[in-house]
Amino acid sequence: MKRHQRAESAGLISFFCCAVVGGLAIMAYLRWAPAIWQLSQRRFMAAAALVGACGVVSFVIGYTHRIRMLNEHVMWAIHLRRSFEIFALSFVYAVTLFLTSYTLFWVLNSMMGKVIFEMYLPALTATFAGVCGYLTFVQAELMNAKTLASLLPFFVIAGVGTACSTTNDPHWFRNNFSELGDRTTFAASMFNITLVFGGLSIIIITYFAISELIATYQVVRPNGSVGIRTPQVSYHIPRFKVRITLLSILLTLSGIAFIGIGTFRYTPHPILHNVFARGMPCVMFALLITLPWLAPQLSRAFFVISDIAILVCVIAGISWLQGENTLTNVEALAAMLFLGWFIGFSRQIAAIEADRIQQQLIAHEVVNTAKLDDLISDEESAGFNTVLTDTNSPVLAAQADTDQHRRQVASQLARN
Repeated sequence: MKRHQRAESAGLISFFCCAVVGGLAIMAYLRWAPAIWQLSQRRFMAAAALVGACGVVSFVIGYTHRIRMLNEHVMWAIHLRRSFEIFALSFVYAVTLFLTSYTLFWVLNSMMGKVIFEMYLPALTATFAGVCGYLTFVQAELMNAKTLASLLPFFVIAGVGTACSTTNDPHWFRNNFSELGDRTTFAASMFNITLVFGGLSIIIITYFAISELIATYQVVRPNGSVGIRTPQVSYHIPRFKVRITLLSILLTLSGIAFIGIGTFRYTPHPILHNVFARGMPCVMFALLITLPWLAPQLSRAFFVISDIAILVCVIAGISWLQGENTLTNVEALAAMLFLGWFIGFSRQIAAIEADRIQQQLIAHEVVNTAKLDDLISDEESAGFNTVLTDTNSPVLAAQADTDQHRRQVASQLARN
């Protein structure tokens, strides 16, 4: 079987194992947990935690198998970086699965009623755990920036949506969006935790996105020097290190802004809250305005979309200043536009890397059309690397040696 088919087959096994473990675990919880932990919200939290745990374990197994961490010939520094990658990605998946599954449990409980929902809770937990185990294992085997960035809106929407639905203040939106988290209730805590985890996830995804951007630009030559990758057309970006450093700083600051807003509520910490809340649009504005200089590798269409996002936010802000709109709507619009922009940014970089792999394979004539997809998958299975190898990569070198050997044998047979 090919790599994608093997991943799907292993994902089905993960589905079965996670479903069994999740179902049995929640049954044990419902039977032996103390009465204080049998409240509806705590049951939802326990079931969501089981779903998240099953998904994370499945992801770790799949990702470890993918990057072959047990290879004895890999340097310790690579082991350390891979360990960080596993920890960071596991954090993103754990938060996403927990918040999303908790929201689903809350919605289903509202639809079915408490009595009926309790009867189906083990079956629902087993189902969610199985589905999450399947998805995380397959995504771990086929991980790229597109997949990683697509996780971000799920738990942000789930966490904020749950907070909006469970808040005991029906007029929270009249002042600003932070009003939703300016309490000590469950809904406010859910909102603030979502912002904190969202900011951490932005920082983590930034690490992988920047790593791919660097890998696409730089290459280790056979003599050991680091040069510019030239699959078809030679290009050079002046002050590349300065640009990539500033891009990393701005993206990281945007994540820190989310963390600060969720950590410091307005009532006890008005100054700190306003620093992060008002600093976030400034960072976003600087990032989007300077994007063509910071990352000229991106497409012009994406630059236009970034400019349109700025224009929409400016129009919404002017409307608020004139009293025709609420600050809540402006803040919500800006946050959604930034999350959408960030997902598009990560997908742009992943597309650049995929095109580079395909162009590199075709340029060196080491494959035919039938083998192209397989070799692209093999190259991508190497994982995230800050510096990739050129045609001396193991996959390409092996294929090149095979093709050269075949040509030598064919020419020898022709002479004979």
